Amino acid sequence: MSQHQNENRNETIIGSFIMMVVITGFAGGIIWGFIAQAAYFFNFLDISPKFILTSWNGAKWVYGWLGVVISVLLLSLFSIVAALIYYALMRRIKSVIGGVIYGLLLWAITMIVFPPVFPDMPVLSKMNNITIITGICIYIVYGVFIGYSISFEYSERERIKEVDASE
Repeated sequence: MSQHQNENRNETIIGSFIMMVVITGFAGGIIWGFIAQAAYFFNFLDISPKFILTSWNGAKWVYGWLGVVISVLLLSLFSIVAALIYYALMRRIKSVIGGVIYGLLLWAITMIVFPPVFPDMPVLSKMNNITIITGICIYIVYGVFIGYSISFEYSERERIKEVDASE
């Protein structure tokens, strides 16, 4: 393979990898947003993902199923950013521990940053233990989902590059 073809192939691989990261982030936001809504429905969480909309909009539709769907879509946009940050900072970590740490870090940031910005989200001191534990668990599993997906794909692509370089 010529050097020009190899450079084009590497650019395509990197571009498609970023797209995979975006899709992983979006899918993680959808999946774990609806899981959080289910946890709220079954009273494991005191706060619904709808807090994003209810904090700023008092319209009737916000409190129904449409509010849930739009809130989860907004969470998915946040999740894309979170996945890109993981890609930039932690993609080389091959252990599940990286995802666990990332999930805990995201939970802590959410508990510090979101309450002042979203008035419908209670501060940590006002949440009950079940909400805190469930939230931590959801964030950990979300972090593992994002982290392991990105790290696994990164490792596979690096392995393929090594195989191509040795040929």
